[in-house]
Amino acid sequence: MADFSDLDGFRAALAALPDVDTAARQGAAERNSQLTKPPGALGRLEELAQWYAGWRGNPQPKITAPQVIVFAGNHGVAAQGVSAFPPEVTEQMVMNFQHGGAAINQLARAAGAKLDVHALELDRPTDDFTQGPAMSEQDMTTALATGWDAVDEAADLLVVGEMGIGNTTPAAALAAALLGGDAADWTGRGTGVDDAGLVNKTRVVGEGLALHKGQGDGIETLRRLGGRELAAMAGAIARARSLRIPVILDGFICTAAATCLEHTSKGALDHCVAGHLSAEGAHARLLEALGKEPLLALGLRLGEASGAALAIHVVKAALECHSGMATFAEAGVTDA
Repeated sequence: MADFSDLDGFRAALAALPDVDTAARQGAAERNSQLTKPPGALGRLEELAQWYAGWRGNPQPKITAPQVIVFAGNHGVAAQGVSAFPPEVTEQMVMNFQHGGAAINQLARAAGAKLDVHALELDRPTDDFTQGPAMSEQDMTTALATGWDAVDEAADLLVVGEMGIGNTTPAAALAAALLGGDAADWTGRGTGVDDAGLVNKTRVVGEGLALHKGQGDGIETLRRLGGRELAAMAGAIARARSLRIPVILDGFICTAAATCLEHTSKGALDHCVAGHLSAEGAHARLLEALGKEPLLALGLRLGEASGAALAIHVVKAALECHSGMATFAEAGVTDA
């Protein structure tokens, strides 16, 4: 169970998260230099393997138990017409996840990952952030704890994703509040709003910024402008770090939630890689601000952890090569 009972307790837990095992990472680098390939021939796969080894504390690891978690939440701000779909679609999609019919079910299965789905009080949307904070401190703490407790301690790789009609609107507001710029710089079409819908959505984001920007750190900003599923993703990402489980970030919404951690405790996302570049335009700017280069760029904009689940294959492949390849000595190959 989560060992915090309020937001200050979560901040303390975030500040106390462990660092990378430098000895394991160095051991992985030394092994990499001895594998039967020219130096650097596997490109980013080599970097990925060493990054992963450092967080797992094992210079020759493999991935055997990846976990995908999808969190779902509803948003009061959706009543302002910021999405092309009505809020009841959130619950309908949760049922689809539970019955195995969504894209993420197929992608998780293909990656050999366990899929868990957590719906967060769908019958009680967050408050409209143009009128006040989206969540009370208790609601925010509960959502963080839900994410924290959802992480399987036996997992060795974590992907988190979301479902929530209207949630590109809080994601845009969070990005703008934390990284600067106008609402228009961060607001996109999400599920496919038309031109008039985009104008309306940008207005809503701007009103939220005017009310809440500069009112606290990343966690407080998440409380004011975010949503339960975004907070739950943040809680799960932090819990994974406490367990030394590497994380693959999904798209724009997941990355916005993660940015709140980084803006509360610098380095909080060192155990994370970016799974893909979303077609939601502002995602690239978010990743650039975090200094994270995406592993894939396939034009996805589905959410529900789909892009990050695809990236599991890339990280697995990196570890299979790193841990399974023979060294020059083992293979009897001359090392130039």
